[in-house]
Amino acid sequence: MKKLKNKLYIFLVLFLSVGSIAQAQDRLDSYLVEAAKNNPGLQGKFGEYMAAMQKIPQVGTLPDPQLTFGYFIQPVETKLGPQRARISLSQKFPWFGTLNAKKDVAATMAKSKYEQFRDAKSRLFYDVKSTYYNLYFTQKAIDITLKNITILNTFRKLSLIKVEAGMASSVDVLRVEMELADLENQLALLRDKMNTQKVQFNNLLNVENQRTVLLPDSLNNTNLEMTAQAVLDSIRSGNHQVLQMEFMEASYAKQQLVAQKQGKPKLMLGLDYMLIGKGSNPTMADAGKDAFVFPMVGISIPLYRKKYTAMVKEAALMQESTKNKKLDKINILETTFEKANKDYKDADRRIPLFHGQSDRAKKALSILQTEYESDGKNFEEVLRMERQLLKYKLELEKARSDKQAAIAFINYLAGK
Repeated sequence: MKKLKNKLYIFLVLFLSVGSIAQAQDRLDSYLVEAAKNNPGLQGKFGEYMAAMQKIPQVGTLPDPQLTFGYFIQPVETKLGPQRARISLSQKFPWFGTLNAKKDVAATMAKSKYEQFRDAKSRLFYDVKSTYYNLYFTQKAIDITLKNITILNTFRKLSLIKVEAGMASSVDVLRVEMELADLENQLALLRDKMNTQKVQFNNLLNVENQRTVLLPDSLNNTNLEMTAQAVLDSIRSGNHQVLQMEFMEASYAKQQLVAQKQGKPKLMLGLDYMLIGKGSNPTMADAGKDAFVFPMVGISIPLYRKKYTAMVKEAALMQESTKNKKLDKINILETTFEKANKDYKDADRRIPLFHGQSDRAKKALSILQTEYESDGKNFEEVLRMERQLLKYKLELEKARSDKQAAIAFINYLAGK
C-alpha cells in the first residue's frame, strides 16, 4: 500500500511538472505571437516588402502612349482641301521579353526584401526569448537572495543567543550583519535590473512598459534538436541573411538580361488624324473629309553601345560582389555558430555540475550549522558555506537560462 502511495505521489509530481513546463512554453509562445503582431520595427520591414511588390506592375507595363496635336497657322493646301490641324498617337514597344525580364528583376528584389523581413522576425523572436530567459534568471536570483536573507536572519538570532550564553563572540553577530548588508544591496540591484529588463521585454512587444511579465517556476530543460552538421547545413541553405543575398545575386543576373535587351532596337507604332477644311473643288470625292494616315512605324536604334555594355558589366560585377559577400556571410555565421555551440555545451555541462554542488553545499551547511549550535565554533565557516550555497544556486539558474538562450540563438542562425 505504501509503495502504491509513493508511486502515485511520483506520478502526480511528474504530471504537475510537465504541465507547468508546457504552460510556461505556451506563455512564451503567446508573447512571441504578440511581438509579431505589435513590434513596429517588424511592421516596418513588412512594409518595405509590400512596397517592393508594387514595383512589379510598374516595370512590367508599356510606356505611356504619346498624343500630340498640331495646328497649322498657315493651312497646307491639298487636293482634298486645306489641312488645318493634325492629331498623332504613338506607342513605343521595347524589345521582345524586356518587360518580362524587368518584372523578374522586381519580383526577385521583392523576394530579397521578404527574406529581410523574415530575418527581422527571427531576430525579434530570439530577442524576446533571450530577454525572457534573462527575466527568469533575475527573478530566480531575487527569490534565492530573499531566501538567503531569511537564513542569515536566522543565523543572526542564533549568534545572539550564543553571545548571550557566552559561547560565541559578538564578532559573529557583526559578520552576519555585514553579510546581510551585502545581500540587501545585491537585492536592490537585482530589482532595478528586473525593472530594466521588464521595460526592454515589453518594448519588444510594443506594450505598456510596466506590464507584468508572467514567468515560469522552472525552465524546460530542452536540448538542441539538430546535430552540429545539420545546423551548418541549415545555415548555408536556410539562414535568412544568406537567402536574402542569394535573391540579390539572382536579381543582378536578371538585370544583365534586362541590360542586354535594352541594347536592342525599340519599335514604335502610331497613326495620324488630319483635320481638313473645305477646298476649292467641293465636287471632288472626299473633299473636305478628315483623313486617317495609318500606320506610322518607327524604330529606335541604340547606336551608342558603350552605355549598354557598361550596364551589362555593372550587373555582372554586382552579381559577383554579392556572391562573395554571401560566402563571407556564411563563414561569419559558421564561426558564430561554433561560439554559440560552445556556449550551449558549456551551459549543458554546468547544469548537473551546479546541481550537485548545490546539494553538497546544502548538506555541508547543515552539518556546520549543527556543530555551531552545539559548540558555538566555526561560525565564519558557516557563513562561507552559506555564500557558496548562494553562489551555486545562482549558477544553476544561470546555466539553465544560458542553455535555453543558446538554443534560441542557434535556431535563429539556422533560420528556424
